[in-house]
Amino acid sequence: MLGVFSSAIVSPPDELVAAGCRTPSPKITADALVKRFLETNSSGVSMQIGDHVQFAYSHHKESPSHPRSFAVKDEIFCLFEGALDNLGSLKQQYGLAKSANEVILVIEAYKALRDRAPYPPNHVVGHLIGSFAFIVFDKSTSTLFVASDQFGKVPLYWGITADGYVAFADNAELLKGACGKSLASFPQGCFYSTAVGGLRSYENPKNKITAVPAEEEEIWGAKFKVEGPAVVAATE
Repeated sequence: MLGVFSSAIVSPPDELVAAGCRTPSPKITADALVKRFLETNSSGVSMQIGDHVQFAYSHHKESPSHPRSFAVKDEIFCLFEGALDNLGSLKQQYGLAKSANEVILVIEAYKALRDRAPYPPNHVVGHLIGSFAFIVFDKSTSTLFVASDQFGKVPLYWGITADGYVAFADNAELLKGACGKSLASFPQGCFYSTAVGGLRSYENPKNKITAVPAEEEEIWGAKFKVEGPAVVAATE
């Protein structure tokens, strides 16, 4: 799965910008990245969302235990990869039909967070149990919401393209060819929200997240890590 967002939606993380400046390497544009995705993934589908966002996904080489899915509802677009162990109880909690799958659940959870939740985003993501990574874009508010499970069972990476778009994907090699050293693994147990102003740990919401430059021989430009002792946030 792939999501690319212009600087009108997402401000490129300073750490990834700096990593690319330290070690210049070949990059391509966001449009070229989406084209490359479609060329290397059979039956791939892409979509332009407004002037600043593109999504693409494919079932090519997907894991049977971590299937990919896409849905759009009420101008909320969502790419989801993985499986939720507590999907049944969450469907009851959000009043969804028995046929609802993970991607629909995430859209409804995001809508509850946006419209009426009296609790912070870390509680919404903290209630998701299983293996997952997802990208949500709310066209009505131009809001991006991205998250990865606490153990990083579903890979997720982010980087910056030649024209300054922030790209999220489950394929490191795809982004390496597009973003050069402006590339990092998305930190597990974390979410990125333009509504709250950046990257947060939903396991340890009070802990600061820092990025350190990666070693020269690594493909990453930086590594994000949650500082301090682990104090898992209550999800009750």
